[in-house]
Amino acid sequence: MRFVLAKTEDQQAQGLVLKVRATLVEQRTQLINALRGHAAEFGMIAAQGTGKIAALLVAIETEAAIPPVGKEMLALLGQQIEHLDGRIKDLEAKLAAMHKANAISQLLATAPGIGPIIALSFAIEVDPAAFESGRHLAAWLGLTPKEHSTGGKQRMGGISRAGHERLRALLVNGAMAVIRAAERPGSKLATDWLLRLLARRPKKVAAVALANKMARMIWAMMTTGEAYRRPGAAGTAGRPAVIS
Repeated sequence: MRFVLAKTEDQQAQGLVLKVRATLVEQRTQLINALRGHAAEFGMIAAQGTGKIAALLVAIETEAAIPPVGKEMLALLGQQIEHLDGRIKDLEAKLAAMHKANAISQLLATAPGIGPIIALSFAIEVDPAAFESGRHLAAWLGLTPKEHSTGGKQRMGGISRAGHERLRALLVNGAMAVIRAAERPGSKLATDWLLRLLARRPKKVAAVALANKMARMIWAMMTTGEAYRRPGAAGTAGRPAVIS
């Protein structure tokens, strides 16, 4: 059975934009890690995050203990990061336009944790009719825990790591965004289910469990054509919902 959509030439091109963006983001992350690592050799410690790089580069330039050639090499890394930042922003502008023109992508983006990149990726990559249920989609993505049987008892281990790695990674990142938002005081995303999960599981494990729920929700939304409704909102009976 075919699990992904038979793409038109336009959809193939859109998929390529998504893949190239993912490649550039990975390259930028590698460069940022390299810059932070080399700066640390000179005692320059920076907080994680792309937004911290500019301040680190300024600090490097004014640090007398770093030899000129060292500053030159670190600045070169900074220039490459800046170049990739620009290219990534250009691609994200293209993807934003594609997202606005895609009804399914717009539909999926009504749900928490699903931004334009995730929504468009699923809209052009996944055929919901190929899956019997949302659980089957989650399993295909590699978000279903593996089972281990010992002494007649079943235990759930880590996720299988099978399936579509890029879509799985996107959903887990989306789930982490939901978790960070849920930790803020008064957040509407801090549901009982999620808070109980976070109380007994590490964040990364909780993110995988939440990503599993999100995958099932995506299948329901794509199958029914119904937009996300927050749990407990009026008129939600039978409507796709998750994170509850």
